[in-house]
Amino acid sequence: MDSLPDAIIQYILSHLSNARDVAACNCVSKRWRESLTYLRSLYFPRNSFDSRPGSYSSDTVVWKMLSATACLEELVVYSPFTSAGLASWLSLVHSSLKDLELRMDNVMDYQAYLDSPSKLDCIAAAKKLKSLKLWGVLMANPPKWDVFENLLCLEIVGARLEDPALSAALGACPNLTNLVLLGCEGVRSVSIELPYLEHCKLDFYGSGNCSLSLTCPQIELLEVQGCSWIRVRETSCLRNLLIANNAGRVYMVDFGKLSALESLSMRGVQWCWDAISKMLEWSNEVKHLYMKVEFTGDLEALLPFPEVDFVEFFNSHPKLQKFDIHGAMFAALCQKNSLKNIEPGFVIPCLEEVVVQVRSPLNAEQKMNTLESLLKYGKNLKKMVIRILQMKSSHSSTDEFFDEICRLRFMNRKIVRIE
Repeated sequence: MDSLPDAIIQYILSHLSNARDVAACNCVSKRWRESLTYLRSLYFPRNSFDSRPGSYSSDTVVWKMLSATACLEELVVYSPFTSAGLASWLSLVHSSLKDLELRMDNVMDYQAYLDSPSKLDCIAAAKKLKSLKLWGVLMANPPKWDVFENLLCLEIVGARLEDPALSAALGACPNLTNLVLLGCEGVRSVSIELPYLEHCKLDFYGSGNCSLSLTCPQIELLEVQGCSWIRVRETSCLRNLLIANNAGRVYMVDFGKLSALESLSMRGVQWCWDAISKMLEWSNEVKHLYMKVEFTGDLEALLPFPEVDFVEFFNSHPKLQKFDIHGAMFAALCQKNSLKNIEPGFVIPCLEEVVVQVRSPLNAEQKMNTLESLLKYGKNLKKMVIRILQMKSSHSSTDEFFDEICRLRFMNRKIVRIE
């Protein structure tokens, strides 16, 4: 290193980001210490100050390191800090900072939230941000943010939110293309209107009865967990869609025509049948379909799926290439009348992979007929995975059913696999 020109050393050391590594390099020589000016990124892990000697507070140490930089673009702080500390840091680097990630740790700290300005309010100083990621946030009141014109990516993970506060925060970010809200609690009704949003992941923690209205004409990927009422009207660009509700029920879905949809995943304990049938009707261009919904029924009663006609289903989804089918949907396709209307020449043209989950030996004959039909009419089928889960029964039919599945695998061992 001693023989390298200053510019090369500065270039090499400017790629360091971990604060401990940067501090260690500063102790080597004056020549190395001067490279701190050229740092583009600084990362303070959770334990950055666990063994810190001296009398300086963690806020002061971070401030001193930031004050030595000339054009910092990324700041990641997982170590504890105060609102005053954050305000002082951003006053130094706000003109160049593009990416900011903070572990707020104030979800349960109402006293810290009452500080003026709050940690959230301090972020307003970084007006040129392109990416903002926040962990452990309490957002009970609307943050005092001006408009972040350059912000493209907003991620909030592990938060307690009130509806007006979330609405105000999103309103200050009109040009978002990527929005992630994970493990967010307290939300009851969400309305998102972002004209440039392309990727959106929403995970609302709680009773699963949140309502969502999304108006984003450029949306390409949407993942929603924890909503019972979902309205997304502009869907001409939507290619990947996941809807799940593990805590509550999905009562209503309202989408425009899903003409561009390639992947659809429906998960949860209970969906109203009207919601399921509408999603299947709208997604007739889908290539990958994942269904793991256990029951239907409009109210408290958990009901099995009604019969789904095998031929009609695959004729309605002619581009389907991969089909992950679990629980009630497989049982619905295995009803005794489902395979009675197969006309000569019927094929499943594009199907290449099927994953089936089997839990019960009930209706074993119909289930075997359905599996055999997938192999028979899926002319391009390359892979079938049969997962046998929790089949706990001492009845002889269980062993007989398993024997039949093993026979099917033996006869089609290049395609069928049992897990």
